Amino acid sequence: MHLTLEFGGGLELLCESVKVHNVNVDLPKGADKLTMKDLLAWVRTNLIKERPEMFIKGESVRPGVLVLVNDCDWELSGQLDTTLEEKDVVVFISTLHGG
Repeated sequence: MHLTLEFGGGLELLCESVKVHNVNVDLPKGADKLTMKDLLAWVRTNLIKERPEMFIKGESVRPGVLVLVNDCDWELSGQLDTTLEEKDVVVFISTLHGG
C-alpha cells in the first residue's frame, strides 16, 4: 500500500532529518487491511533510525505526538484501529518543546 508519511516538530530528526517519506507498506500476513497499529510497527522497524522511545510508547505514539490521517485527528477515526487506504497521508507532529 502506497502511503505518504510526514514527520514534523522535531520528529524528522529520528528519521535522518527527512520530513516526507513516500513508502510502500505491505499488509501484515493474513490481514486484509492495514491499520495504524500495523503502520506504527512498520515505521519503528523501517524508518526510525535512532531513539525510537521518543516516538513510540508501547504500541502507540508517545503522549505529545499529534497524528493526522488525511488532515483528520486520528482520535476521531479510531486511533490504533484506524484503517488506512491506498495513497493516504499520515502526519506525525511533536507538540512537545524543550525549554
